[in-house]
Amino acid sequence: MNTLNTKKISLRRLVYSAVCLALCLLLPFLTGQIPQVGKALSPMHIPVLLGGFLCGPWWAALVGLIAPVLRSLLFSSPALFPMATAMSFELAACGLGAGLLYRLLPHRVAGVYGALAGAMLIGRVSFGIAMFLLLGGSYTWEAFVSGAFVTALPGIILHLLLIPPIVLALQKAGKL
Repeated sequence: MNTLNTKKISLRRLVYSAVCLALCLLLPFLTGQIPQVGKALSPMHIPVLLGGFLCGPWWAALVGLIAPVLRSLLFSSPALFPMATAMSFELAACGLGAGLLYRLLPHRVAGVYGALAGAMLIGRVSFGIAMFLLLGGSYTWEAFVSGAFVTALPGIILHLLLIPPIVLALQKAGKL
């Protein structure tokens, strides 16, 4: 690949990453308007996970690392400690996982779903580890399971319904 193509690809990934970061800042305003399930939809996860497919693992990890802390500093939500701090680790792991798994798995429907499911699981485990390290023994196994899987079920379902069709459409359009 020549230098010009490499620069174009890098610039494209940078621009896509900036759009994903902007969406991380804006989507929680939209979902926050939905009573009872707004936060459970995990709106910041959507652009980070899409970024893993679209921008690659390293750009998506960077967006995931920055987004929660930046949103906390700009809008005071989520709270910087412990939530935004732990979310930074979670979203960085989600973006990294989505990008790496997408590279490893076949770029067919099952591979996209597998990469997404694996990335979501990696992110949730990373969140649990981060919360345990930040809060110590006060963060229990029950709190982890409840927060990462039970309360987050609407978001998990939304991500599984929304992200694969977008990724498959981007594949078909030749954007991935």
